[in-house]
Formats: sequence, structure tokens, C-alpha cells
Amino acid sequence: MKREEIVMLCTCDLAGQVRGKGFPASDYDVRMSKGIGWTPTNSMITAHGPIAPSPWGPFGDTVLIPDPATHVRVDFGPDHAAENFIMGDIRLLDGAPWPVCPRSFLKRVVGALEERHGLRVRAAFEHEFIYDGVDERPNSSYALDAFRRQDLFAEAYLGALQRAGVELDTFMPEYGPTQYEVTVGPTVGVTAADQAVAAREIARAVATRLGRRASFTPILRPDAVGNGVHVHFSLFEAATGRPVNHDPGHKDGLSATAGAFISGILAKMPSITALTAAATISYLRLTPNRWSAAYNNLGYRDREAGVRICPVFASAGTDISHQYHFEFRASDAAASPYLVLGAILAAGLHGLDRDLPIAEVCEGAPQNLPQQELERLGITRLPQSLDAALDLFEADADMDEMIGSELKQAYLAHKRFEASLMRDLSDEDQCSRYHAAY
Repeated sequence: MKREEIVMLCTCDLAGQVRGKGFPASDYDVRMSKGIGWTPTNSMITAHGPIAPSPWGPFGDTVLIPDPATHVRVDFGPDHAAENFIMGDIRLLDGAPWPVCPRSFLKRVVGALEERHGLRVRAAFEHEFIYDGVDERPNSSYALDAFRRQDLFAEAYLGALQRAGVELDTFMPEYGPTQYEVTVGPTVGVTAADQAVAAREIARAVATRLGRRASFTPILRPDAVGNGVHVHFSLFEAATGRPVNHDPGHKDGLSATAGAFISGILAKMPSITALTAAATISYLRLTPNRWSAAYNNLGYRDREAGVRICPVFASAGTDISHQYHFEFRASDAAASPYLVLGAILAAGLHGLDRDLPIAEVCEGAPQNLPQQELERLGITRLPQSLDAALDLFEADADMDEMIGSELKQAYLAHKRFEASLMRDLSDEDQCSRYHAAY
């Protein structure tokens, strides 16, 4: 049987879903410049299938233009189709970026960070997911047995990541039922989000070829541990590559630049949670005492902080400025990595633009602190539902210049419709729907 390989040209949309169109691999060179037609209303397809009310309806045309640097091709042998996809930017027919394209949004923020402050970001996404190729057993957290029972998945996954040019940092069985975690190495700017998409899709691809399934749902069931996406990030000077995060004279090591950036993130975290924790069930995970973010606090080595200062491994003569970095913890894989990283950077840019004072570390768990201390630190509880997060996002105009009105209104319409689809379902049924979708 003659086979012709197909390349999928994709976007990671408002629902965090990777959608696109395929073309023959023999047309690759032509498609690199020409792209492929795309429909604006495709962005309003929810993760559960129905299309949210669209401002475009059946009208309008855009084009997906591929970025060759994102091309992923993994050969799974003669018995399986190759995994072959490439990420693109959605543009208008005149070549201008389409305002609702998530990848173009991230590019805008990355560009503004460099233009206004001479800074770039280095980031890496840490993913947790469910692999159904193992049975659920008690006491499997971090266990060699849990690693052993996934059998060939990890080796096949590592091999596929290597062939896709994605650097694996760690892979391990996690705390939750049938839960595993993968971290990839840090990269600069938009590439970090590109590689986050690749890490998820390659996990799904490997599981499929093994007759199994990997799901990045925010939480498997209401009583389970959630699947977070933790975004590690640091800033450096665009011109010199010098890291600007650490000041040894500050009690927690924060520089004035990083302190202002983190203050902006903390100030805007309640509203950007709508972009970073994008499912109704995301808010089952964002609760206190669940090893997840529930407040907009800065923590020092605190795995329940909204943002934490990560540990450094210092030895004699070590320059820790190259290790010193931060972790944003209020996100999951129901959100597009481009929107997640874009929202974090837009919030940090807000802090830099206004030269906010250095963020103060919260000592202890916020839920155990008196209200007066929370007010002094500017700490608030993160929204406890997607609806509440969307209301905060709509009301907060401080980042509208960066986000753009078209993207903001499309996202609000999309996610409010999604929330309405889930409204009459039990938490268990919602978890089941998202498990299937992600």
C-alpha cells in the first residue's frame, strides 16, 4: 500500500486545543511561505465540541503561516504514521498578525518586554498528566514500582522528545493516581511555549502508538490531586545575556527588576487566572492545603505559593545568579501555553512599567494568617470558579493595551459559553468531560 506522509499545520487555540489542517509532506516548501487558509470562528470551538457565540459567524478569512523552527517529526516505524506537525501564527490576508491569535499575543508581549525594558525571558513548563497504561494502586507516589509499570512509555517518550529537539529534564511518577510528571529544559521567549505544546502532543502521540492514552486534564476527579502546569522563568538582559533576577544584598535575593516584575504578576494574578487556569474544574485544584496555588502570594521554597522563589544548589565559587529563578503555579493544561506565558509576562510588564516595589515574601500559609497581615502584603484568595475569574479578567483594564480588545472579548465569550455547558453537571461529570477533552 502506497502511503503519502501528511504534515499538520496547527495553532494552539483559546481552548488550549491543538487544531489545524494537513497537507502533503511533498508540499512542505510551498506551504512554508504560502501557509494554509483558516476560519476565524474555528477559534470559538470549545474543548467540549460546541462552538461558542462567534463575533465572526461564517464570515472572514485568515491564514495559518508556519514557523519552521517549530516543526516536529517523529518516526514511529512502518506500522504507525509519523507524528508530523508544525505550529503557526494566524494572520490576516494582508500578512498582519490576527489579534486573536494566542501565539501572536505572546510575541507582542515578548517584544514589548524587550522594547520597553531591554529584557528577555527564559522559561520552561513542568507538566503533570494521567497515563492510563497503569492501574491505580495505593502508595505509588514517586515509587520505583510506578515507574516500572509504565514500561516502555517513558523510554519511547524520551526518544520521541529527542527526535523533536526537546530537551527532557526529568520524568517521574507523581503523587496522584496514575499521574506522571515531565519537565523540559528552559528556552527563550516564544520557544518555551512551542516546546510546551510539543511536550504535551508527543506524550499523547506516544501513548496512542502504545494503545494507551495520556490526559492533561486539570484534575482526574474531585477527590484526586490535580495536574498542574508550573511555569519556571527568569529574566535576562537582551543585549548581554546577563541574568537580572538576583541581588545578594536583598534578604530573599530579589533584585529591584525581578521584584517589580513579580509584584506585577502578584497584583494581576487573580484576573489572569482566567487565562492560566482555564477550565471549570481548574478551581477544584486551586484550593488551600492541596499543594497548589490558592492565593496571589510570593513564597520562598513554598509549593503552595502562587509564585515561588525556587531553590538554588550552591557550592563554593558558584554564581547563583544563573540559577536563581521563579515558578508560577496557578496554571494547568486546559490553557494554551501561549496565553499562559503571555499573561504572566504581561502582568510582569505591568509591574516593570509602574516600577512597583519589590514583592515581599509571605511567611507561612496565607490561609493561616490574620486578615490584617494579608492586607498588608496585598494577598487575596484567587477566584474560586471560572466564572469569578472571568469577571475579574473583564473588569481589569490595566493590561488591555497588551492583550487587545478583540482577543479579550473573544476569550470571554468562549470561556463563558464553556462554563455554561458545565453549569448543570456535577463535579464528577465535569471531571469526566475534561478528562476526555484533554
